[in-house]
Amino acid sequence: MESLFVLVPLALIFIVVAIKVFFWAVNSGQYDDLDTEAHRILFDDSPIKAPEPKTPKSQAPPATPPQK
Repeated sequence: MESLFVLVPLALIFIVVAIKVFFWAVNSGQYDDLDTEAHRILFDDSPIKAPEPKTPKSQAPPATPPQK
C-alpha cells in the first residue's frame, strides 16, 4: 500500500512528460511528411560519380606546342 504513494505520482509525472514530448514532436514537424521516408527505401540511389583526382601543377605533364 505504501508503494502506491510513490508509484502513482511517478506514473503521473511520466504521463505528463510523455505528453509534453509528443506535443513537442508534433510542433517541431516530426510528423509532417510520413510517406517520403517510408517510400525512400524502395527507390534506388542515384549513382555517385567519383571525383577526378586533381594533380598539382608541379606534377602536371608539360604542355607541348601544337605540331604543324
